[in-house]
Amino acid sequence: MAEEKDVAAKAGKHIRPTWDEYFMELANTAAKRATCDRGRSGCVIVRNKHVLVTGYVGSPMGLPHCDEVGHLFKKVTHEDGKITQHCVRTVHAEQNAICQAARLGISLENGVLYCKMTPCRTCAMLIINCGIKRVVCEKKYHAGSESEEMFKTAGVELVFFNQEIEKYEGQ
Repeated sequence: MAEEKDVAAKAGKHIRPTWDEYFMELANTAAKRATCDRGRSGCVIVRNKHVLVTGYVGSPMGLPHCDEVGHLFKKVTHEDGKITQHCVRTVHAEQNAICQAARLGISLENGVLYCKMTPCRTCAMLIINCGIKRVVCEKKYHAGSESEEMFKTAGVELVFFNQEIEKYEGQ
């Protein structure tokens, strides 16, 4: 399929994106609204090829954004002794999309979620409990193995566009 697209593109023919490519493009467009530069990400949740909701990384309504006042970092010490820094000022794109669905009374049952990288553990739990059945990620998250295992155990299909790990400053 990729070879066919390359040949067609070289011939100047219009190439229609797959549904996964199309919805990932929409997630990347939503990410342009993100207000934390450490991982500007967006999310789109669809069902039956129809967009239900979108979300992007940003502070809770009425609170200052990272882009305005800087990051709010917390250090996390992992079981192996590794220390990572996380900005906790913002709500993740997946969480914001799920909140939007709740505010609008939209069920996410049997939905498909598109996002930049493997959802974090908290997002993974919310995704599972919403009844979302498939998660499509552009890349992997450096600390996503626990989420990957939870999705597998819960029967949520997890798809990656590529196996590359998302890189960002201070990871």
